[in-house]
Amino acid sequence: MAVPPPVVACVRAAWRWQWQQLMGGLGPADAEGNYCRPAGAFAVLPPLPATAGTSAGHVLIVGRSCPWAHRAWLVWTLRQLQSTIDLVVVEPDPGAGRWQFSAPFEGAQALADLYSSCGAPATAPASVPVLYDRAERRIVVNESARLIELLNRWPAPEGVPDLEPADQNERRDAWRQRLQGDVNDGVYRCGFARNQAAYNRAESALFEALEAAEAELQAAGPWLCGTAPSLADVVLFPTLIRLELVYAPLFGCSRRPLWQFPALWGWRSRFHAIEGVAKTCFPMAWRQDYFGALFPLHPSGIIPAGPDLTTLVKASPLEMMR
Repeated sequence: MAVPPPVVACVRAAWRWQWQQLMGGLGPADAEGNYCRPAGAFAVLPPLPATAGTSAGHVLIVGRSCPWAHRAWLVWTLRQLQSTIDLVVVEPDPGAGRWQFSAPFEGAQALADLYSSCGAPATAPASVPVLYDRAERRIVVNESARLIELLNRWPAPEGVPDLEPADQNERRDAWRQRLQGDVNDGVYRCGFARNQAAYNRAESALFEALEAAEAELQAAGPWLCGTAPSLADVVLFPTLIRLELVYAPLFGCSRRPLWQFPALWGWRSRFHAIEGVAKTCFPMAWRQDYFGALFPLHPSGIIPAGPDLTTLVKASPLEMMR
């Protein structure tokens, strides 16, 4: 028996109201429906700690599925900071909507407990990444954009790459600012948009930025700022490596597949091939955490099939067209 139209209309209205409430908890929005990322509790770039070169004196706390943590993990890897900064990976707890430690850390079972013990306001999101000072028992910084700058200045073995060369400052900073707003935050503004107009704005800005990056790489590659990777490349990679696996199907970032951007496609493959980078990529965890945890966007919790990561970083654009 067909459901009467008034019942359908009533259910739709009730579901939309509930969806709005759930989305308010998932990610705040402004009056026009644009997603606004919450500010972090420890967001200021601190000076380099006096104990920065001390063996295992600091801990970098990351989550596998978080792209903001991924960028810090990448700098930690590229700068070979394993001898002075330990790595701790937290796991998602979908039922409680938080990150938790696999084993107690500094007396904390959940990341929120560590934030609380370090003086974070109760309303501050307990997010990753986090740089923690063991000796002083404090969070040094948790804003990823500032954290990767600090990690690039951290004492490192001789010969490791400098991801902020002085001769690229203006160009690199311009790319980082655009990528942070239009691409890194942009995919979330698409997925968490509260209305069609907000989605349209975010989606247009996202693909305009990708087209600009494509043009830059075609004209002056192989990297965004010249002949070696920089922090600009670091901040772009976590978003693009998740594009087909998560953001296109779940957040509606699907106007053009990446293989239609041949320079970006090749750039992503080159970055993934850098020593150590592949070990920071966990495609199954990404899909499980996004599709399984973001209930307002995907109520069924079913994890759909997707392309194999090896195909995305090994195949050529011509092969993807077949």
